[in-house]
Amino acid sequence: MANFKTLDDIDVKGKRVVVRSDLNVPMKDGKVTDATRIERSAETIRELMEKGAKVVVVSHFGRPKGERVAEMSLKPVADALAVVLGKPVAFADDCVGPAAKTVVNALVDGEVAMLENLRYHKAEEKNDPDFARQLAELGDIYVNDAFSTAHRAHASTEAIAQLLPNAAGRLMQAELVALGKALEHPAKPVAAIVGGAKVSTKLDLLGNMVSKVDVLIIGGGMANTFLYAQGKDVGKSLCEKDMADTAREILAKAETAGCTFILPTDAVIAGEFAANADNSVVSVDAVPADQMILDVGPASVEALKAKLAECKTLVWNGPLGAFEITPFDAATNAVAQAAAALTNAGSLLTVAGGGDTVGALAHAGVVDQFSYVSTAGGAFLEWLEGKDLPGVAALKR
Repeated sequence: MANFKTLDDIDVKGKRVVVRSDLNVPMKDGKVTDATRIERSAETIRELMEKGAKVVVVSHFGRPKGERVAEMSLKPVADALAVVLGKPVAFADDCVGPAAKTVVNALVDGEVAMLENLRYHKAEEKNDPDFARQLAELGDIYVNDAFSTAHRAHASTEAIAQLLPNAAGRLMQAELVALGKALEHPAKPVAAIVGGAKVSTKLDLLGNMVSKVDVLIIGGGMANTFLYAQGKDVGKSLCEKDMADTAREILAKAETAGCTFILPTDAVIAGEFAANADNSVVSVDAVPADQMILDVGPASVEALKAKLAECKTLVWNGPLGAFEITPFDAATNAVAQAAAALTNAGSLLTVAGGGDTVGALAHAGVVDQFSYVSTAGGAFLEWLEGKDLPGVAALKR
């Protein structure tokens, strides 16, 4: 993935630099309630300012569907960015046209402006070339720092990159380097943990993984579907019985590819999906008809910890059990903490992301101890599926 330019490869002094950030942050009563994305995006913006660029920040916010929706204005986000930077942030109440040009033309070297929500224009999500041209007129260089939107071919992520000299921002660069190390040129053996509720939502991911990794560990509700496909009774457990043939095909593909496919051998079961429900540990061959599997059992956890100790790289997507409720968070917590310990010891590169994964790792108290945790849900999943991401491909051309 190293065939893209970074901020180290471009001279920005005196230049207008259009930066595509992802500032789609939580908001309540017109105030930003979690500035994490703004703080992470500020690294690239600050560096460009220090190098004497005129920085023009563009982002989407929510789903206004081409209409001007007051609650989806980026003005409060611009105010929050000013606080993070400790510098004024000029604001334009449109992202193209006279309003945008006036604000951008008033910038001096080292200053920053934010333009209004890109999705106030339907043309943004249509990847409209004329809209992209209007955005490109506001800059001399384009920097994409929004990996989380890279799976979408929109005007501000794909078309504009064809019109200006371009580079990856520091967030985008960190993501691409981490993902490249994890699956493109990984230290082997490589393990993947894939959890979550349904096999049907992760078919492409599983299909790609069996050919890319040495060890594929399945947890969550989808493990029940594989157990059922092997002829085991899973009681009242979440299970996609209509996916049994597909599950058997994936198992066969893994065997052909020489990928070790690991399913739980024991499980924590309960009669109801509730916190602190009466529960017990049974073999996966002995799940009673009136019980449901809510977590991976302790013997399976010990086996997984031993297997990870043999590996050099781990990609993690999805929890092993119903981590939101105790005590069915035990397996996810234990395996996550073991992976974090191996990471801290320098023996395992750990890359995680997508959906509930970040929440599960935060719950386990290890989100800061993995090598890289991606907050890009859809883009991270599509990358795991082996798909070409338009926003990344545009930087490579």
